[in-house]
Amino acid sequence: MKLNIALLAGDGIGPEVINQAVKVCDAVAVKHGHEIKWIPALTGAAAIDAVGEPYPDETHKICINADAILFGAIGHPKYDNDPSAKVRPEQGLLKMRKKLGLFANVRPTFTFPSLIDNSPLKRERIEGTDLVFLRELTGGIYFGEKGRKDGGETAFDTCTYTREEVIRLAKKGFELAMTRSKKLCCVDKANVLETSRLWRETVQAMEKDYPEVEVSYEFVDAVAMRLVQWPNSYDVLITENLFGDILTDEASVISGSMGLMPSASVGEKTSLYEPIHGSYPQAAGKNIANPLATILSAAMMFEDAFGLKQEAESIRNVVNKSLAEGVVTEDLSGKNKAYKTSEVGDWLVLNL
Repeated sequence: MKLNIALLAGDGIGPEVINQAVKVCDAVAVKHGHEIKWIPALTGAAAIDAVGEPYPDETHKICINADAILFGAIGHPKYDNDPSAKVRPEQGLLKMRKKLGLFANVRPTFTFPSLIDNSPLKRERIEGTDLVFLRELTGGIYFGEKGRKDGGETAFDTCTYTREEVIRLAKKGFELAMTRSKKLCCVDKANVLETSRLWRETVQAMEKDYPEVEVSYEFVDAVAMRLVQWPNSYDVLITENLFGDILTDEASVISGSMGLMPSASVGEKTSLYEPIHGSYPQAAGKNIANPLATILSAAMMFEDAFGLKQEAESIRNVVNKSLAEGVVTEDLSGKNKAYKTSEVGDWLVLNL
């Protein structure tokens, strides 16, 4: 099979972890008789520095024509520390999601047997956790009207959702639940927010179309609490943009490291695969970043975008082997030897 993949390394540690994912993907492609054409493109701070725009038109053309997108990370301190900056790397991420129609962010959270004690949560709380968040990605407060008034003394951000936006995200959630344990939780704040009441009534109306799915409705604050108390009580959770942004980062600590969790952003035109961690600029160029989340995102890409389950499983198996044998970067090594980012990638390729 010929695979045309847009490659957006981005900022900070993005290029380093992407390089390792490319090595692993190329090794899998050779092993299984595939041909990958990588098409690099600029985004984030790197694109601002080069062309003054965080998501250039040329990058969009490459993404729209690709079979899938593998993405690193966006963000740079020089923009984070300048509240007055008119152009920011994160604007490119939002623009990319909107233009590509990437409306559903799929974030699995699971535990690794060899790392169960790395989590700050007790073993008995998290053992067996295997849940998936579907976060709506192109609506809500991040895309609503925003601004200042009263001479800059008052700021506002407006949260807006349409019923259609809720339906298309919830449909993905119901469909995913049908392939798993047929449990779906709708996360909202319907006791306070009108948008959440729209979410709840819309999902309730959809229940009849999926009679086998057991649906629950929980307030976001209750879910935030239960994620650290009984995370394995959840299976598939659907929620709006802001709530999902916060809860998925909270859930990531269950695994023991944000450097381990992959994600996918499913779109109308194409899909994007990326690690959940940020650009971690403090580690950029030091060859110490954990590449496994990016590599596991590539595994999701093989399975979901191309239907290549065997290839995806081979990546997951070799990642689990590296964790079990302690071939890990410093964030996971403890008192044992810490491997460099590139050394982990090389070891994975060798063991494939």
